[in-house]
Amino acid sequence: MTVMNFTRDEIIETIRMVQAEQLDIRTVTLGISLRDCAGPSISCVADKIYDKLMEKGSELVPVALELEKEFGIPIVNKRISVTPIALVAESCKESDYTPIAFAMDRAAKELGIDFIGGFSALVQKGFTRGDMNLLNCIPEALSGTERVCSSVNVATSKAGINMDAVRAMGSIIKEVAQLTEKQDGIGAAKLVVFANAPDDNPFMAGAFHGPGEPETAINVGISGPGVVNTVVSNLSTEADLGEVSEVIKRMAFKITRVGELIGREASRRLGVPFGIIDLSLAPTPAVGDSIANILEAIGLERCGAPGTTAALALLNDAVKKGGAMATSYVGGLSGAFIPVSEDAGMIRAAADGALTIEKLEAMTCVCSVGLDMIAIPGDTSAETITAIIADEMAIGVMNKKTTAVRIIPAPGKKAGDFVEFGGLLGRAPVMPVSSFDSSVFAQRGGQIPPPIQSLTN
Repeated sequence: MTVMNFTRDEIIETIRMVQAEQLDIRTVTLGISLRDCAGPSISCVADKIYDKLMEKGSELVPVALELEKEFGIPIVNKRISVTPIALVAESCKESDYTPIAFAMDRAAKELGIDFIGGFSALVQKGFTRGDMNLLNCIPEALSGTERVCSSVNVATSKAGINMDAVRAMGSIIKEVAQLTEKQDGIGAAKLVVFANAPDDNPFMAGAFHGPGEPETAINVGISGPGVVNTVVSNLSTEADLGEVSEVIKRMAFKITRVGELIGREASRRLGVPFGIIDLSLAPTPAVGDSIANILEAIGLERCGAPGTTAALALLNDAVKKGGAMATSYVGGLSGAFIPVSEDAGMIRAAADGALTIEKLEAMTCVCSVGLDMIAIPGDTSAETITAIIADEMAIGVMNKKTTAVRIIPAPGKKAGDFVEFGGLLGRAPVMPVSSFDSSVFAQRGGQIPPPIQSLTN
């Protein structure tokens, strides 16, 4: 194992970043393969999954708490990701997979895990029986559990976009939100629709332990928007954008070094292979811990103003370049997240009308993930949600990048209202969507073929 040494000045700087600038490790995620949990019945599979989670995950929280205390660096979330359940449960005769979700939730609560991801399916080119069973169970699974997260990959750059799956997800998102109406539709906040989903993503709600992953692995998601915001804010307004990029790159290197240290130490103490560091800057609702604030420090009056996409491209590129020099194992999503409800600056920009869904869509072309934690009016049709998902999937497919949609049609809410989720999920203004109809497009279904640039062999 590589031994990492830190100088006295680095240690002092890290302490300052933790105390004053909200530096933290956003998540230590233990990936667990469930491929050996298949069985003839749902009850059998659910029991096997519960037992394996309790066995493999028993030390995750204690070790994470040890590391927090020893190194003085907060580890905000301790999470587990598992093999997509559609793959594991397909051997069962029954079609109701919700007992598996309940078993996952029970294990997560008993282990002290914040979230568990992997109630998932990979359907970019079509459905198996297990895939359809899982999709049909998502509404009840997410509304009936507290910590289970779900994701569905509906597109890849090699396969194109499965529009039948996209159409199904438009309806499922509506149903999940309606079933959790008393909590402003929070169930939909635990559901992500992906293009090009990575197998080793440590962040929720989209984490799952991919089929090519080992038996277990530790994946770490770093944070640090507050730290980056400070170094950018300290620059003179006369500094050119090359200088801005350079200070971000240097800080990303330092942040990633901290994540590498925690990840490797967690790996050693748990006796689990070290997987990847996800370089994503992940904001929180806390003041100063915001991606939008960084963009504004670069020189925008408000996030969403002209120049926002260019500033975000600069930020995302510098984070990747700096982080990649600090670790050999970059993975997951790696870039800058723009979840509206989880970012105080984005909440303000959206409430002020500076930030629209259309502008957010443009921003997703140059950053990590996609349309994330966006509340829309509760009466938005399933067809409109389908079309919004399709647009975002097209960006991912055409640009060979991961994109995603985590959108909440807030029951009973209209544009301008607010939804309250609490914790890291934050609060958000309900954003207006186009009133023009997309239903004929959404109902066509079929497969949008992959782009010509997918022919790379």
